[in-house]
Amino acid sequence: MTPEKTPFFLSGITLLCVCLTPQALAKKSPTSASAHPPHHLIHASHKPHHPRSLTAQGEERLSVHMRHPARSHGATEVVGRDTLNHFVTGTSPLQVLALTTPGANFATDDALGLDTVANTLYVRGFNQTQLGETLDGIPLGGQGFHNWNGLGIDQAEIQENVSSLTMSQGAGALDVPSAQTLGGALTFTSSDPKKKAGGQVSQMFGSYNGFRTFVRADSGELNKSGTKFYVAYARTAQDLWKGYGYQQEQQVNAKLVQPFQDRGKITAIFDYSIMPEYNYLGLTKNMWQRLGRNTTYLKPDYNRAKEYANYAQNGGVPPQYQGILSNDEISDFAYDGTQTQENILTALTGEFRLASWLNSKTIAYAHLSGGRYNGTDPNLTSPTSGVNMAMESGKPETRRIGFVQNFSIHAPQHNEIKTGVWYENDHFSYPAYVYEDGVDHARSSIHFHGGGGEKWFSDSFNTNTFQFYLQDTYRPLHGLDLSAGFRSLVQTTRGGSTYDNTAGLAAQGWNTYYVHPASGSLTASNAFLPHVSLDYHFLQHHELYIDIAENMRAYDYTHQLSSGSPWTRLGNANNPAQSVFDANKSKLRPERTWNYVIGYRFNSHFFSASADFYHTDYYNRLAAITNGTTGRNTYGSFTNIGRETMNGADVAGTIRPLPGLAITNSFSWNDAKYQYSQNLYDRASGGNVSIKGMRQVYYPKFMYKANVNYTIGHASMNFNTTYTSARYTTYTNDTKIPSYWSSSLTASYDFGKMGFVQNFKTSFGVTNLFNQNYIGGVYGAASLTGDNNANLYVAAPRQFFGTVSAQF
Repeated sequence: MTPEKTPFFLSGITLLCVCLTPQALAKKSPTSASAHPPHHLIHASHKPHHPRSLTAQGEERLSVHMRHPARSHGATEVVGRDTLNHFVTGTSPLQVLALTTPGANFATDDALGLDTVANTLYVRGFNQTQLGETLDGIPLGGQGFHNWNGLGIDQAEIQENVSSLTMSQGAGALDVPSAQTLGGALTFTSSDPKKKAGGQVSQMFGSYNGFRTFVRADSGELNKSGTKFYVAYARTAQDLWKGYGYQQEQQVNAKLVQPFQDRGKITAIFDYSIMPEYNYLGLTKNMWQRLGRNTTYLKPDYNRAKEYANYAQNGGVPPQYQGILSNDEISDFAYDGTQTQENILTALTGEFRLASWLNSKTIAYAHLSGGRYNGTDPNLTSPTSGVNMAMESGKPETRRIGFVQNFSIHAPQHNEIKTGVWYENDHFSYPAYVYEDGVDHARSSIHFHGGGGEKWFSDSFNTNTFQFYLQDTYRPLHGLDLSAGFRSLVQTTRGGSTYDNTAGLAAQGWNTYYVHPASGSLTASNAFLPHVSLDYHFLQHHELYIDIAENMRAYDYTHQLSSGSPWTRLGNANNPAQSVFDANKSKLRPERTWNYVIGYRFNSHFFSASADFYHTDYYNRLAAITNGTTGRNTYGSFTNIGRETMNGADVAGTIRPLPGLAITNSFSWNDAKYQYSQNLYDRASGGNVSIKGMRQVYYPKFMYKANVNYTIGHASMNFNTTYTSARYTTYTNDTKIPSYWSSSLTASYDFGKMGFVQNFKTSFGVTNLFNQNYIGGVYGAASLTGDNNANLYVAAPRQFFGTVSAQF
């Protein structure tokens, strides 16, 4: 699928939806925002607008124009629009979340955090593919480089249109529609159209030819019924900070709201994005330390790329790298790598009060993603030209369609019952092609759409997911919420390899590495996943919360050259992948967790503090493990490594010594260790190794965060700094990424009204303020041992950004 040739359209669903009105919620819920003093632990500067409040369990309560700021509540943390505004325009909400919230860690290789390859988000030891994620209640699904069944928030919603995000640090609310929730959930809320017609414009300029334009037009209320909508457009572009190429994204958001007096409303959304990007090269730790942070793809030096490919395939190393790099690391130096993603997300949501005691919300949605992932591969050989390099091109496509139906019943005796269902069908396909490189030029390019190549393989998966939940919240006392409920989840995935031309390519002279295809079906199901919680507000400023839940995560699926799936990187010539898959069907079990959280908060005008402790018991831990060298010699396995235990704590405090000044400090500790009692085979050494007692890969044991925000008059300043301790990159913990500090600084001035322009504002920001050289994102499966895995991405250096914005 290509952006230039494929018309995007969505069809098949248009549902009338119903739900609870803001007025009804305000009357019925004693735990709504008006029931407690509005405080936010992390963020001190507030505006009188926030679209949602939360119950103790993280359940969403609609309050479209709340007059109180966002605040943490129960086992959740809330980041409001004010906090998003404290950072450089267009910064990923996930990056802002991690910079301001204990327990969250986000790392990448670009200043704004938009690179889908290198982005790495963890929340209390769980990565983004293990967290539930929704936008306005719409499931965003699984995340990752190829968006196998989901869509990232940065591709779904323009940053300026995100009004708030909530991170559940417990188990995630029962009503979150997700088959991947193991350790929490992220819920994003988009802003509603404004009642008064107007618009917003902002223009950003930055380092490396950074350029970002945002335009939004609000219709205002068009008639007596209150019909209103907005349309917004954003374009972000920046050259790579090292090497050849650029990153670019264009987005369109449209939202229409049709109220029905005091009975409810219908909302329609349309989100579109296209992202053509050149990639940064993944490095080993040795490559980063020996060659420096600027090491990247070889483009535009094609002759050098051919030279390296010859050494890679013949087992050598260029003379200048003798004793510095291994042959394996030389094979990592491709000519270039590019990606283009194109996405559409549409939804129709209805929220109605069906009776004085019954409210309903229905969401019908559809999502379509396509793309091209092109890159030269030194492990392939072009048969006609004889060049030891060729282009590999993957063309994934995702089609999702589904609906969510929730009911809220206000029962007698201080009870509120919630129940609902979620169904989704997902189709994912990934055909891959190989193309020859010429003697004098490479084929790979971000603008290449195909032609003259050979189909290598094709994978296809079809998935059906169904979820049901039931929950009762009992309020025996003012300020005390007791909740208990469960969810049932079943997901069946059928698919695998539908085409494999490895042998045919070999017959034509292609030097390719064998794919090992496998096909079949897997089902993950659990009829009873309980969740209980307590949230108690007492003595005006104090809050105590407890959250306990069991969760299950369904199986991943992706194309066969990737790892991390029961269908991929299996077997060898002597043990076919299909045999391995068939044998695994009786051994593999879906991942499960029991999560326990207990916490305390204190909120006052001058001081806020929180402390909580969490424990997780992880069962059927499924690990994608790379073993041996990269390229054609890589051996991948998908293994159940049994149990993992995790203990952790987060402590945070905010002091407000002066009007407009807030100083926040937080400290996080996490001790996650594998408990696998059996040995794993190390292909590199030919022996067995144990990982029992080893720390979890990719997540730091310690994090410290400090945030200073000062607003005086029309001026505002924000300083943020984060310490991240070392992260292990192997299951045996013999290799780790060093610890690092990272800081940012932003300042702004609002000139107010100037003629017909409202809120004319200028801002200036610096990312990586002290120009630290450190590893940011980590992509892909971890190695069992050693430093042969080129999956580390160097963080961007110091960069400067300036923005001018106005409202009309």
